[in-house]
Amino acid sequence: MRLGTLVLSTALVLGMASVAAAETIGSVSTVFKMIGANDKIVIEAFDDPDIDGVTCYLSRAKKGGVSGSLGLAEDTSDASVDCVQIGPINIPERVKSGKEDGEAVFKKRTSLLFKTMQVVRFYDPKRNVLVYLSYSDRVVEGSPKNSISTVPVLPWGK
Repeated sequence: MRLGTLVLSTALVLGMASVAAAETIGSVSTVFKMIGANDKIVIEAFDDPDIDGVTCYLSRAKKGGVSGSLGLAEDTSDASVDCVQIGPINIPERVKSGKEDGEAVFKKRTSLLFKTMQVVRFYDPKRNVLVYLSYSDRVVEGSPKNSISTVPVLPWGK
């Protein structure tokens, strides 16, 4: 097996592994398609894998039609993220130190090979706030379309 094929296969498997991290909450159709699924806006929820007490909701465009149904279409870079505190938050020291700023907490493949939608996390120690940024990237050129959400770390259950 050629090295390029092995790298590509590994990238596909890793990309698919992160798909299961989100739970689909619902969707709405935006464009009717005669054959295949309609174009949609999909709402997904995922918990921050490193910080208990934070759930993020991501709305994103999903292409339909035959190519979309087969997973061959490239979704647009349109997305929005909103994260909320759902319980007590305990921020690990490695996050507080800033060493993990920009770390991906969610990734979803949005084209057959080279494009992903991701959400990354930052910590603002001065304000004690978690900041989540959603954006799309591609091997050659990403998109400037982005969205942020902030979660102030507040006492819980008093």
